Amino acid sequence: MTIYKYFFYFLPLLFVATSCRDDELVVPTEYDIIPEYPADGTAIRGFYLVNEGNMGSNKCTLDYFDYFTGLYARNFYAERNPEVIKELGDVGNDIGIYGSKLYVVVNCSHKVEVMNARTGIRLGQIDIPNCRYVRFHRGKAYVSSYVGPVLIDPDAPRGAVYEVDTLSFNITRKVSVGYQPEEMEIVDDYMYVANSGGYRAPNYDNTVSVIQMIDFKQVQQIPVGINLHRLKKDKYNKLWISSRGDYMTRPSRLYVMEKKKGYNSMIVTDTIQTPCSNMAIKGDSLYFYATEWNNFTASNTIRYGIIDIRSKKIISDYFITDGTEKEITIPYGIAVHPETGDIFVTDAKNYVSSGTLYCFNKHGRKKWSVRTGDIPAHITFLPIMPKL
Repeated sequence: MTIYKYFFYFLPLLFVATSCRDDELVVPTEYDIIPEYPADGTAIRGFYLVNEGNMGSNKCTLDYFDYFTGLYARNFYAERNPEVIKELGDVGNDIGIYGSKLYVVVNCSHKVEVMNARTGIRLGQIDIPNCRYVRFHRGKAYVSSYVGPVLIDPDAPRGAVYEVDTLSFNITRKVSVGYQPEEMEIVDDYMYVANSGGYRAPNYDNTVSVIQMIDFKQVQQIPVGINLHRLKKDKYNKLWISSRGDYMTRPSRLYVMEKKKGYNSMIVTDTIQTPCSNMAIKGDSLYFYATEWNNFTASNTIRYGIIDIRSKKIISDYFITDGTEKEITIPYGIAVHPETGDIFVTDAKNYVSSGTLYCFNKHGRKKWSVRTGDIPAHITFLPIMPKL
């Protein structure tokens, strides 16, 4: 049986749709062929990449790569949804798949777009103010929110986490947390939320909120580090939390939280003395990069590395081993294929034009790269699903 039976996923349309937008042009999807593919024998169908786009430009776009056809589809949302006038919206901040649905968090458009994960066709939207990240648990989606307007304000309000029913798209519960909450993870029916306080700089928040899922109440705020952002769970249920520092005298750091005997909740057990902007975990390895901005020097310091999550030690100062990291201007996103171990790094370049997605094999050697939309940032993998 040939691969072409799968081509329906992202087959180019035969014409450009115009009538649904009162004769406004719908930009057609662009396609690139990745030479190494098609590839079979994997439980991963492909992956989606959301490009943030510049704030205020309404240029959030969605790309898709299909392992079974070898096609990279760039900016296909408009073509798949010609009736949606403003397309995806302003600043795509996160992406995730739960069941048969694809969720894209669109920060400055104050909404979560929901699509069919197989076709990219829009199913609806969830209105949440200044939304940031999405996680899933027992039939619900959980979305962190700054709540207040997109504005630096020393009096910015506390943020919140919204609970959304994934069948009806209705908001079912809401809980207040710390200031300007970011990423979340759930361990043993407790949610942990990294609070940044970014709008209240230089008076940043420094806590991780703990939410009891049964009652959906904040039961604790644990001091960790200032201006928290990323929060990832490893296979041992330890949490890895990044602090962005203050961009001046207090540097970015990476913290570890875990459950210890004699304690009712998680505690901070380790501080890794390295900056960290983003990370991805596979097996016992945590891959990270740091794009550390300093207001004094007005420049970035870029680093890559690998941490052994068992020993909590940095075991390598690089995960790209062939020197091709020199091609990357501004690393902006990272993901690891859950089966092959391929490492994906996005490059935002100058933040105003097309970026690049790089694929490295598990040994850190470059396999391929492809042009993306503006500010490529977040990746989610699509598993093979049975026919509907």
